[in-house]
Amino acid sequence: QVQLVESGGGLVQTGGSLRLSCASSRRIFSFSAMGWYRQAPGEQRELVATITNIGNTKYADSVKGRFSISRDNAKNTVNLQMNSLKPEDTAVYYCQASSGLNYWGQGTQVTVSS
Repeated sequence: QVQLVESGGGLVQTGGSLRLSCASSRRIFSFSAMGWYRQAPGEQRELVATITNIGNTKYADSVKGRFSISRDNAKNTVNLQMNSLKPEDTAVYYCQASSGLNYWGQGTQVTVSS
């Protein structure tokens, strides 16, 4: 059983920054990819950013240039640095890991005030 635990969410003003972290109970190099998704109230869950086990990254158009995903294999964590935050970034952010099966964390709330 894989456990993913997110941390780093909170309340920030427009233009501020937050850094999310996802700690995995399994060595992250065993996953083909890991990523961050988000879900705002009344909306579908959407992809924010992903990173493969060889470091290839992908971002949603809405966060390109503002967010950066990274992985630390030694610490078994995947991080999401979020800069220039906007109110529309407000959502619950979920960590996901893929290895044939998809695993999800419990989510962390990010609220950006205007």
